[in-house]
Amino acid sequence: MFACVKSCVLFKWCRHVCVLPVCVAIEIDLSRVTFLLVRTGEREMETETETGGFGQWRYSHYFQFIARKDKNIRVKCTLCPGDKFLSTASKSMSNLSKHLSAQHGNTKLVAKDPARRSSEGVEEQPTPPKQAKLFTSVGAQKQVTQKDINRLVAGFIVEDMLPLSTIESPRFQKILDKIPATRKPMSDRKTFSRYLDKCYSNMESNLKRTFESLDHVSTTADIWSANNKSYLGMTAHWIDGISFKREKAALCCKRVRGRHTYDVIACEIDGVHSAFGLSHKVIACVTDNGSNFSKAFRIFESHPDDGSDSDEPPDDEEEEVTFTDVAEALSTGSDEAFSLPPHLRCASHTLNLISKNDLEKWLTSNSDCKAVYRSAFAKCTALWTKTSRSTVASDQVEDVLKRKLIIPTATRWNSTHDALSLITEIPVRDLNTIFSRLGLKGITEREYQFLKEYCAVTRPLAAALDILQGEEDCYYGTLLPTLEILMSKLLALKDAESAQTYEAVKAAIKDRFASVLDSKDALMAAATSPKFKVRWLKDERRRDAPLIRPADQSPATSSHNGFFDFEEDISYTAETEVMEYLKMPGSDWEVLSRFPRIKEIAKQYNTPIPSSAPVERLFSLGSIVLTPRRNRLSDKRFERLLLMRYNRYFEE
Repeated sequence: MFACVKSCVLFKWCRHVCVLPVCVAIEIDLSRVTFLLVRTGEREMETETETGGFGQWRYSHYFQFIARKDKNIRVKCTLCPGDKFLSTASKSMSNLSKHLSAQHGNTKLVAKDPARRSSEGVEEQPTPPKQAKLFTSVGAQKQVTQKDINRLVAGFIVEDMLPLSTIESPRFQKILDKIPATRKPMSDRKTFSRYLDKCYSNMESNLKRTFESLDHVSTTADIWSANNKSYLGMTAHWIDGISFKREKAALCCKRVRGRHTYDVIACEIDGVHSAFGLSHKVIACVTDNGSNFSKAFRIFESHPDDGSDSDEPPDDEEEEVTFTDVAEALSTGSDEAFSLPPHLRCASHTLNLISKNDLEKWLTSNSDCKAVYRSAFAKCTALWTKTSRSTVASDQVEDVLKRKLIIPTATRWNSTHDALSLITEIPVRDLNTIFSRLGLKGITEREYQFLKEYCAVTRPLAAALDILQGEEDCYYGTLLPTLEILMSKLLALKDAESAQTYEAVKAAIKDRFASVLDSKDALMAAATSPKFKVRWLKDERRRDAPLIRPADQSPATSSHNGFFDFEEDISYTAETEVMEYLKMPGSDWEVLSRFPRIKEIAKQYNTPIPSSAPVERLFSLGSIVLTPRRNRLSDKRFERLLLMRYNRYFEE
C-alpha cells in the first residue's frame, strides 16, 4: 500500500491526475500479478510431481510427456519416425538413456542445461548404477607405506630370481621415479643388500620360533655341485597339528669345501640341526643311497640299534675305504661327537636303482632278450641324440609327428620311461620314416614289441615314483601301500609273455625295500592314515597287524575324593578306539579329530616324507639363481637369496 501511495503521489505531481483512481488501479494490477504467479507456481509443482525427475533431466526435450501411471511415466520419442512410446520410472531415466544410446547413437545430443554439457562435446554417458561400489572408498583410504613398497620391490627381485643390480638399472629407476618422494624405495645395491640381510634374519627367527612349538620334525639332505662348487642342501618338514597340512622350509644350502667324506657330512648335518634347535626333535633324516651318507648315519646315528630302516642292503655304489693314521688320531684326538637322527633312504632313489640298474642287469644277463634290448635302446638313444643336437633333425621329426620328442635326462629315470612311451605310441611306419630321414637304421618289429613290453613293465614303477616324489599330500604312511599296490600290479601281469621280467622287478623291490616292508614304523604310519588304514593289507597280514596301542593313556578317573576308585580298563579303551577308527568311513585327516590318541600317533609316524625330492627341488631353484653370469655371487648371498625364494618369504 505504501508503494501504491508513493506511486500515486508521483503520478499526481507529473500529470495532475486524480490520486484515488490511479492507486486503486495499481493495487488491482498487483493483486492480479500475484495471483498469476502463485497459480503458475502451483501448476509447475503439479507438473513436476506428475513427471517426477523427467522434467529436470537434461535430455527430456527429446521426449514428449504423455501420461503418468503409478510410479512410471509414459513418453514419446520425438527423434524416432512414427509414434515410439516408451515407459520408464519417474525417478530414473535409465530406459530413456539406453534408448538414445541404442537407437540414436549417431545423433549428436545437446543437453538442455548448457552448464552440464561436457567441454569435449561428449554425448550421453551411461547413468551411474544405483548401488555404490563396495571397494571404492576402502581402496581410496588405503595408504601404501614405505615398508610395503620395500617389500614389494624385494619380492619382485627375489621371487623372479633377478640380479641384485636390477635395483640400479636405469629402466627400473624410471619406474621408481614415479613413486612419491615420501615413499621412495631403496635405489642402490648396498642399501638393498642390507635390507635383504635384515629380511633373512627375520625369516630365520620366524623358523626358529616355529620349530620351538613343534614336537616332531623330519629333514632331507643332499649334496649338489655346480660351477665347480659343492653345496649341502637341507629342508625341514612337519605336520600342522590342527589341519594336518604338510609344511616345509629350506634350512640351508651352504658351501662344502674339500672331499665329501662321511665325517664332513655328519658334521654339517649336525651343525644345521643344532643351529635351528632341532637336535632332539628330528625323528628321521631322508637322504639318497650314497655310500657317504649311509656311512655317516651308520656311525654317528644316536640310536643305531632301535630297529629303524637304516639297515638296508648295500647299494650298487662301492663304499669308500678310508685309511686313518692311528698315531695321528690319538695325538690330535677331538672331544667333538656328532649325533645324527635315524636315517631313511630315499624311496624315489631306490626305485630309480631298481628301474635302471637291477632291470638292466637282468636284461643283459638273459640271453633271450640281451641282443634285442641293446639294439632297441641303441637306436632310441641315437634318435634322441640327433634330435637334441640338430635343429634340422628336430624339424624333420616335428614335420612327421606334429610334435617334438621327449629327451630323457640322466638324473630322472621316469623321463626315460616317458620318452620310450612316446616312441611306442608312434606307428612303426612313421617311426621308420623318421629314422630314414635322419639317416639312422630303422627299428624292427621285434624291437618295437620289446619296447612296448618294457614300458608295460615299468609303467607301474613310474606311477609309484610320481606318487612318492610328492610333497603336499605325501606322508610316510604312503610308502608301504604304494609298494604293496606296485607288487600287486606286477603280479597281475604274471601271465604275460615277459613274466620273467615281472618276477625280476618284484624280486628287486623285495630285496631293496626289505627293511621297509618289515618296518613297524612304516606300518604304523600307514595304519593311522585315514586314506589307507589297513585296506591295503592282504588277509594274512591284516590278521597279524599289530594292535595300535597309544603310549600316552589318560589317567584313571575317580570320584568322591578317591572313595569310589574304579580304575578304567585302559587296554580296552585303546582297543575300542582303534576298532571305531577302522570302521569310521572317510579318507580325510579330519576323521582323526574324533580319535585324539590316534591323531597324536599319526602325526608322529607320518611326519617323515618317503623321498628326498624336496631338497632336489631346492637345487633346481639354485641352478636358476647361480647362473654362469652370476658366478661372482658370494656363497652367503647365494644361500640367502635361494632360501628366501624357496620359503616364499615375501609372499607371507
